[in-house]
Amino acid sequence: MAKVLAQNDRATDIDINRTFVLFSPPMRKGEQTRATILSHAVAHASEVGLEGLSIGALATRLKLSKSGLFAHFGSKEELQLATLKTAQDLYVEKVFKPALAAPRGLPRLRTLFKKWFEWVDASGQPGGCVILAAAAEFDDRPGPIRDALIAGQKELRGAIAKAVLLAIESGELSADTDPWQLAFELFGAVLAAHHDRHLFDDPRATERGARAIERLLAAAHHSP
Repeated sequence: MAKVLAQNDRATDIDINRTFVLFSPPMRKGEQTRATILSHAVAHASEVGLEGLSIGALATRLKLSKSGLFAHFGSKEELQLATLKTAQDLYVEKVFKPALAAPRGLPRLRTLFKKWFEWVDASGQPGGCVILAAAAEFDDRPGPIRDALIAGQKELRGAIAKAVLLAIESGELSADTDPWQLAFELFGAVLAAHHDRHLFDDPRATERGARAIERLLAAAHHSP
C-alpha cells in the first residue's frame, strides 16, 4: 500500500495493484458471452453515453432478445455499472499497466501520458473515452454510477500524484513540487486533448496535449 502526501498534509491510500489480475482461469461460455456483450456495450456507450445505454438498445445492436440480455443484467443500472467497470479495466490494461512497467520517475510519468493519449486517439471506443464522458454525465447525479466514477477517478488521480512523488524523490522534479497540484494540471491536459479530439475532431489534439505535459514537467523540474 502506497501513501501519497500532499503539501497540505492530506494523505491518500492507493493500492495500485488492487485492480490488476495477473493470472485468471479460462472463462466459461456464459462468462465469454457476457464479456462479448460488454465489449459491444462499451463501444455503444461511447456513442450514446452511459445514460443512453439500455438493455433494449443493446439487444437490438447485438440482434439478441431482451430476455437473453436480462439473464446477464437484471436492470439498466446493472448494465451501466458493468459497462463502466469494463471500460475501466480496458484503461488499466492499455494505459496503466504499461506505465507501471516503466522505470519509476519521469519515464513512468511520460509512459503513462503517452499511452493515455494513444487511448484518446485509438481506444476502440468510437465516440471517445466512456469514463471521461460518464464523469460529465453523472457528475451531479448521486447514485451507484457516480460513486463508481468517483472511486475510480480518485484512485487514478492518487496514482498520478504517487508517480509525481516518486519523480520528486528521485531528484527528477523539484523538491517543492506539490504532487496533487501537478497531478491536477497533468490531468487537465488530458481532458483538453480528449475534448478537442472528439468535439472538434482535431487530429492534432493529442500532440498538443503531449506538448502541454512536457511543458508542465519542465516547469516542475526547473522550479526554484
